[in-house]
Amino acid sequence: MREEILLGNGAIALGLLEAGCQVVTSYPGTPSSEILPEVIRLVKSENLNTYAEWSTNEKVALDNAFAASLTGKRAACCMKQVGLNVAADSLMSAAYLGTIGGLVIISCDDPGPHSSQTEQDTRFMARLAKVPVLDPSNPEEARKMAGLAMDLSAEFRIPVILRPAIRVCHARQNIAYDSLKSNERKGSFEKDPMRWAATPRYRLILHRELNEKLEEIGKRFDSLSQYNFHNLEQGKKYPLGIVSGGVPYAVVRDILSEESRTNIPVLKLGTPYPFPELLAGEFMAGCDKVLVIEETDTLIEYLLRDKSKVLGRLTGHVPPEGELIPQAVYQVLQRTLKELSLPPLKEEEDLEAAELVNTLQLPIRKPTLCPGCPHRAAFFAIRKSRPKAIFTSDIGCYTLGLNLGVVDTCLDMGAAITMASGFYHAFAQDGVDQPIVATIGDSTFFHSGTAGLLNAVYNGARFILVILDNLTTAMTGMQPTPSLGIRADGSEGKAISLERTVAGCGVDYIEVVDPYDIPKMTEIMKKATEYVKEPQGGIAVIIARHPCIIAYKEEAIPEKKSVVVTDECTECNFCIDRFECPAIYYDQELGRTNINQQLCTNCGVCLQICPKGAIVEVPAT
Repeated sequence: MREEILLGNGAIALGLLEAGCQVVTSYPGTPSSEILPEVIRLVKSENLNTYAEWSTNEKVALDNAFAASLTGKRAACCMKQVGLNVAADSLMSAAYLGTIGGLVIISCDDPGPHSSQTEQDTRFMARLAKVPVLDPSNPEEARKMAGLAMDLSAEFRIPVILRPAIRVCHARQNIAYDSLKSNERKGSFEKDPMRWAATPRYRLILHRELNEKLEEIGKRFDSLSQYNFHNLEQGKKYPLGIVSGGVPYAVVRDILSEESRTNIPVLKLGTPYPFPELLAGEFMAGCDKVLVIEETDTLIEYLLRDKSKVLGRLTGHVPPEGELIPQAVYQVLQRTLKELSLPPLKEEEDLEAAELVNTLQLPIRKPTLCPGCPHRAAFFAIRKSRPKAIFTSDIGCYTLGLNLGVVDTCLDMGAAITMASGFYHAFAQDGVDQPIVATIGDSTFFHSGTAGLLNAVYNGARFILVILDNLTTAMTGMQPTPSLGIRADGSEGKAISLERTVAGCGVDYIEVVDPYDIPKMTEIMKKATEYVKEPQGGIAVIIARHPCIIAYKEEAIPEKKSVVVTDECTECNFCIDRFECPAIYYDQELGRTNINQQLCTNCGVCLQICPKGAIVEVPAT
C-alpha cells in the first residue's frame, strides 16, 4: 500500500487503471487535461500495458475507445463538457448499440465558467443520450466512481459517464492504493452487423433494450447507499430538507456541520441519472419543503416528482448561473431559512476580507498573451495590413487577440473558418467586397478546421486564413499536436505536415512566415490580399510559425535582445494599446513608458513597432 497526494484528475486516472482500463483516449481541455498524463505516468511507473493517446478531437477519442470496448476490452475517453458536444453524435449511437467491455466517458464540467464557452451541465447530456451519469464530490469519490462506472458499463453493456466538476478535478487529496496490475484480457470482435451496423428498423429494438437497461440500473441506484443516501430519522417530519450532489453536496455538508444543524436532513445523490426514484420519494415524504442545490442546471430539480415541495433554480432560490461557491451556497441557505421562518444560520457572512480587498484599489488587469508570444506579433501584422477586415477567430490562447482588436467572433472550435466562409457569402450576395481574416491555432485546425476549410474551398469562399502555429497545444498544458510527430507517452509517431494538410483541402496559396518578422508578415498579408481578389484567386492560407515562448524557452528566442525606451518617447501609447506586451508599462516615477526587465523575454519584437523609434536595443557589454 502506498499513499500519494493526487489531483482529482490523477485520482480518476488511478480509478480507471484499478478497474482494469486497457485503452484511454483524450483531447485536452481544462479542467480535464491532466487525466491522460496521469494515466501515462501510472502506466509507466507500474509497467502496465494500457494504451493511451491524444486524439485529434473528442469524437475521434470516443470512437477509438468505443471500438476497443467492442473487442471486450475496458476503455475510457476523457474531455471537457463542451468537448462532449463534439462527440455527441457518437455518444447517442453508442448508447443504443451498447458495448461488450466497459466504456467510461469522463466529461469534466466547468461551472463559472472559468475557461469554457458555456456552463453546460453534462448530466443533461447523459439524460439526452440515455446513459448513466455519476457525480463525484471529491477526488477519492471520483476514483471509486471511475471503477463503479467501468463495472456498470461492463455488466450492463452500456456507456457510462463520469462527470467531475472543476473543483473535483483540481482539488488534491491524500489517496492510498495498492500496486496496479495489467488487465491481460485479449481483444476479440464477433461480427454482428444487425447490431453494430444496425439500420433504423433495428435501432427501435435497440432503443427498447436501452430503456430496459436504464430501468434496471435505476433500481440499482436506489440501493447504492455508498453514493445515494440521506439522514432522515424514520417517522420524523422536517420543515426543510436539502437535496444535493457533486461539489455542492460537499459545501452543504461543511456548512451544516460547522453550524451544528443536525435538524436539516440532506439527501445526497451521487448517481443522478437514472434517477433513484424510491430513495428520492422517501426523502420527499419526510419533508415539507426540499431545497435543491446542484450544479450547473436543474436536473435533480426537474426529476423530483412533487414540484409543490421543491425550491431551487426554478423558484428563484438558487442563482440561475455561476459556480456555487461556499459564499453562494451560504446565501441560498440563509435566504431559504428566513423565508420559511426557520432559525437562520448563526454566523453572518464574513465580508471583512472582501471589504479589505476593495480598499486596496488594486488595478484590474485583463488576461493577455505572454511576453514574447508569437501570436502577439502575428496579430499586430494582421491589424496593420488589414485594419478594416472582419476578424473571425477560434478557441485557444489566441482568443486573447480580442485585446489587440483582431478578434471579432469566437463561436466554437473550428468556427474561425466556417464563420469566415459564412461572412464571405453573406457579403458577396450583396456585391460587397468585405475583407475577412480568420485566425486559428495549429491544434485547433487539426481538431476541427479541415472540414470547414474543405467546405470553404469547395464553395468558392475568399478570405485570408492565418494558422497560428506555435508547435504545441498551449492553452491546455503544452500537449503535442499531430504536426510534431510526438505521441502522448513521448514516443515517436508520424508527423502530419500542416502545409500538406492545407494543400489537401484544395488551397493553392500557402505561405509560411515567422511572425517575429513583422515587416515580412505584413508583406505576405498584402500579397495574400491581392491573391484573394484575383479572378482566379480564392482562400489564402498563411502559416505563422514560431515556437511557443513557454514550451520552447530556448528555441523561441535564440538571439536575445535587451531593449529600453529612450527619451524620444512621446507617450503616444501606441505600444501599450496596440501591442499590449505585459513588459511594456507606464512608469509613474519616470513619467513615461518603460520596460519591465523582470517580465521582458528579450524577444526584441517591440523594436519593430514604435512609430517614433523610441524603443531601442541596448548594445551588449
